[in-house]
Amino acid sequence: MPQSPSTPTPELRASDADRDRVAEALREAVAEGRLDMEEFEERLEATYRARTYGELEPITRDLPSPGVTAPPISLRKEPEESGGWGERIVGGGGSSSWAVAVMSGFQRKGRWTAPKRFTCFAFWGGGEIDLREADFADREVEINCVAIMGGMNVIVPPGVEVVVRGIGIMGGFDHRQEGVPGDPGAPRVVITGLAFWGGVGVERKLTRADRQRLKEERRQDKLDRRTARKELHASFREDIEGAHREMFEAHRDLMRDRHEELRQRRQERRDARRERRRDGEY
Repeated sequence: MPQSPSTPTPELRASDADRDRVAEALREAVAEGRLDMEEFEERLEATYRARTYGELEPITRDLPSPGVTAPPISLRKEPEESGGWGERIVGGGGSSSWAVAVMSGFQRKGRWTAPKRFTCFAFWGGGEIDLREADFADREVEINCVAIMGGMNVIVPPGVEVVVRGIGIMGGFDHRQEGVPGDPGAPRVVITGLAFWGGVGVERKLTRADRQRLKEERRQDKLDRRTARKELHASFREDIEGAHREMFEAHRDLMRDRHEELRQRRQERRDARRERRRDGEY
């Protein structure tokens, strides 16, 4: 079968222009993230060592041709939810389902799994239930708090919906975090129970890692604004200096022209006096 004129045979010698075209295709592949720098360097070295079309062709065989749209890639991993909440709803029975504090205190915090129903009791004592880094056994968990002459505090992360249904007798439940809409896929925390001469507080706090991240973002934003102000001031100073320089040069040119004009007038008067002397007027 005859070879197509537009398709060179592998045995033909490649030109410098052919090698440059392959090198340009490799540079575009690096810019698009198809090759890392190590692969790019290896293929670029092979490109400039190549002598024939047969040696050049494998270098870009796995790269799309110019103008060709790559096929859509489906990376399906279901049911994965955005925001990370899907990973934190793990099912099961929870790592702890109750806590008691009698003239003492308790804590549930850090990495733990909140069960579908967590019951806690405090008598002349207090407790803390921190859900900021917790996993959840279900999309809706109930924290049942019974505080008698004591207090409890429930801490939830941003994005979690809170519903308070507790009863206070000479005490109370904190309702300030109710009504805040939750993130899509986030769990719902329902706080129930009884507070007799005691109280149950509800707080919404960031984790330490999130606080540190926000602190770094604010610091970076402050540095960016400071850099932008410095650049603006430098640009303004350059503009002012340029304007002053132009005004000085314009004034200098004006004075030079004025001096030249005066010099010419003096010269014209001298020439006129010479002419009058020559004519016998003096």
